[in-house]
Parts: sequence; structure tokens; C-alpha cells
Amino acid sequence: MGSAGRVKPEKLGKKLMAIRNQFEYSFSQMAERLSDEKARVLRTDISRFEKGLREPSLIILLRYAKLASTTLDALADDEIEFP
Repeated sequence: MGSAGRVKPEKLGKKLMAIRNQFEYSFSQMAERLSDEKARVLRTDISRFEKGLREPSLIILLRYAKLASTTLDALADDEIEFP
């Protein structure tokens, strides 16, 4: 087993920022929109996601995709341009 990290999507943060900006949400509003009793998102998490310092969990990524009426592929695949 190797210790190398996995490949991470380089454009994910910009795509997540585009979703937040599309709805004109603040970091706090976006965090509230993505949170529920099963998964809590903080406003600082939103900032870290957009800066590429942290990746959202699969559940949170699914919520982003549903909010934007798009697919996980469109968010995670750097080869797919996001509108």
C-alpha cells in the first residue's frame, strides 16, 4: 500500500464558489442551506471548500449538486466545464 495522497479535483473550489454566487448566498447562508441534523456545515467550511483547503463530504457534495441542478460528475470532473 502506498502512502501517496489521492488525486483531487483542481476546479472543485471554483465550481462550488460559482454555485454560491449564482444564488447570491453569503458563506453563512450557504452553510445553512447545506446543513441538516445529519451533517452540519459551518461558514468557515464553505470558505475552505472554495479555497481548495478542504473537500466537502460526499453528502455535502450531493447537496451542492442538487442545489445547482447538476450532477456530481459536473462538480468533480475537471474536464467538465461548469456553466
